Amino acid sequence: MTGLASRIRAIPTWQVTLGVALLALGFLIAAQLAAQGPRIRYTTQERSPLVETALELQRQQDALKQDIVELRTEVQRLEQQDQGTTQLVREINDRLEEARIAAGLIPLSGTGIVLQLADSTLPIPDGASDDDYLVTARDIRTVVAELWLAGAEAISVNGERVTVSTGVLDIGHSILLNSAYLSPPYQVSAIGPADLIGELGLSQGWREFIQARQGTFGIDITFAEPERVTIPAYAGSLVLRESRAVPVQ
Repeated sequence: MTGLASRIRAIPTWQVTLGVALLALGFLIAAQLAAQGPRIRYTTQERSPLVETALELQRQQDALKQDIVELRTEVQRLEQQDQGTTQLVREINDRLEEARIAAGLIPLSGTGIVLQLADSTLPIPDGASDDDYLVTARDIRTVVAELWLAGAEAISVNGERVTVSTGVLDIGHSILLNSAYLSPPYQVSAIGPADLIGELGLSQGWREFIQARQGTFGIDITFAEPERVTIPAYAGSLVLRESRAVPVQ
């Protein structure tokens, strides 16, 4: 024991100090390594779920982007389809409007003429028929037909719209048109081209009518060209059971 103590005392002081320092350094390194091991394992264990979560979020984002693209495509398709539907509805409405005009269900206004027919004031010769000197349903039918041939687009008689189903009949000394009883004088209004009266005058049938009814029996036939002529809408029944074309004679 005495010898061991003597050998220890014989070791230089700097060697002892260096040994203690190295021992302390080794202890610190060992402690640091022991502490880093769990932390590295902890970090590695936590990193894997985070990566999986990030990858899953990325997949969801890609799926949402694809959904957005598909929805935009569908919206464009629906917009184009809606445009086609809108165009179809517009065409149907235009056809319906034309049908309403043809049926006389819409009031119209435009350039045109107003013809007035009044009973004759000439004295009736002995043996002559009184009816020849009165405006009859046949006169009104002739005037309406000639106006159609001249290019009229809409016609009314004393405010009654003339349609394809309009009937004109003599009832005593009045005229039944549609369901209305009309009395003279009869105003026949028509809208059409600006030269409607000129086209009417070119008709051989119109000239013969004027010569026969006005020249022979004195039926008073006058006309005017107002700045604007208004034709009212048809206000009668729309029930039509059957119709057919009548050949022109």
